[in-house]
Amino acid sequence: MIIVYLFVLFVSFYLLAIVCEDFFIGSLDAISDKFKLPSDVAGATLMAVGSSAPELFTALFAVFRSGGHGDIGAGTIVGSAIFNILVIIGVSASFKRAKLTWQPVIRDTIFYVLTILLLLAAFWDGKIVLAESLLFIFGYILYVGIVMVWKKILPYEDNNVIDIVEESQKKNKFAQTSKQLLAFIIPDPAKKPNAYVVTFVMSIIALAGLSYVLVEAAVGIGNILNINPTIIALTVLAAGTSIPDLISSVVVAKQGRGDMAVSNAVGSNIFDILFGLGFPWLLVFLIKGESSIAVGRDNLLSSVFLLLATVIAILFILITRNWTIGRKAGILLVLLYIAYLFYIIGTTIGFLR
Repeated sequence: MIIVYLFVLFVSFYLLAIVCEDFFIGSLDAISDKFKLPSDVAGATLMAVGSSAPELFTALFAVFRSGGHGDIGAGTIVGSAIFNILVIIGVSASFKRAKLTWQPVIRDTIFYVLTILLLLAAFWDGKIVLAESLLFIFGYILYVGIVMVWKKILPYEDNNVIDIVEESQKKNKFAQTSKQLLAFIIPDPAKKPNAYVVTFVMSIIALAGLSYVLVEAAVGIGNILNINPTIIALTVLAAGTSIPDLISSVVVAKQGRGDMAVSNAVGSNIFDILFGLGFPWLLVFLIKGESSIAVGRDNLLSSVFLLLATVIAILFILITRNWTIGRKAGILLVLLYIAYLFYIIGTTIGFLR
């Protein structure tokens, strides 16, 4: 049975990547063009939604699932944040040394550290209350506002506007066939740009359905192996739902835009934590009328502490190396993630014993 669950996870991750990259983000691009949104605002809002949709929907379904499985969503987002910071930045830097524009990096990393501290405070007592969910959502609104005015505070040139459509079209035959099959259900934004509203809606439905499957598979695997599904979320689901982020970051890194890859990883994490957790929690309070939502401190706090230490370490490296991150630092970050996986697996085996 576990083989079936693993196969379902693999297929779901694969379809998530295609739906996000080829359909959902394409519809968001069209919406951005339609309303003439500035690149910073579009990146902090629409593109963040696009690349983080799998984590958001996974958290949404997990928190509403009966049996108290809200930690699967929280675990997926925390684990995804660690994956983004260590693996995405690490792999991107391994392709080509990146010289970062320090003004937006300072903005995003400082705000990200504050976001992680807020997450620690919320998890500390093992429960989430309504005020905390509202604070998370307000924090994201504040971040978008800061992004809109940051260039006026610390002026810089935006060199990250690039076209990755050509790169995204270089797919193997199997991926192309998968996209063509999906295009029978979801309009392809590259071929039917005027149907972006339909593409947007159908993509959300597809992402929601796939995320529901991920949550059920994680619970099933956890039950078979007799381990907390949160462990599955922190590792397997976290990595799988970050595939769209990894793909887009590797593409821009190969083009010599490693700074954009770093921005994508950090900006995506801010959205994941503040909105990806805050919004599902708020819906639970409004729809179910709960007074609080329980969260598992034992499985999550250590990962959040590691995330905080990692972000501070990366900021220190960037400052001491004049805002440059190269291949050696990139490899080190990937090795740190491997060490994190060994820690999680070792802890799990300890629990089993």
